[in-house]
Amino acid sequence: MKIKLTVNGEEREVRTTSETRLIDLLRADLHLTGAKEGCGEGECGACSVIMNGELVASCLVLAPQADGADIITIEGVGDGNKLDIIQQTFIEVGAVQCGYCTPGMVIAARKLLEENSRPTEEEIRHGLSGNLCRCTGYQKIIEAVELAADRLTDGRGSEGEGL
Repeated sequence: MKIKLTVNGEEREVRTTSETRLIDLLRADLHLTGAKEGCGEGECGACSVIMNGELVASCLVLAPQADGADIITIEGVGDGNKLDIIQQTFIEVGAVQCGYCTPGMVIAARKLLEENSRPTEEEIRHGLSGNLCRCTGYQKIIEAVELAADRLTDGRGSEGEGL
């Protein structure tokens, strides 16, 4: 079967099966390998993407369910030459170690800040609660999201950029 979807602003048409998961389609067919499969059960957040404006675990979405969808992956964050503000703050505060969880964390943080530009620490913890990190620890990640929120609300952004 063929499905059509928009990924990171680009319309795509892909041949797939009814059993193919979105993460597999993204990684194998579209060569977008930023989303990782961690648990395969939607509990770790490593495969997080934004689909039709909602944060989803791409390991739990069948590819046919994405037919007609608008999807943002970590590859669609920033512009390729410049980091997104959230990516930049993760680096600045040391919120990245192995990097396995980072794409999902950045996507979840992006969704949170789109909905709430001034989240409290508790709201950040809740917004990232579906994402597990085994290396960095959550405090640095929370600090990165707080710094990104501060920069977005005071207009500084990452090199003048917003989300």
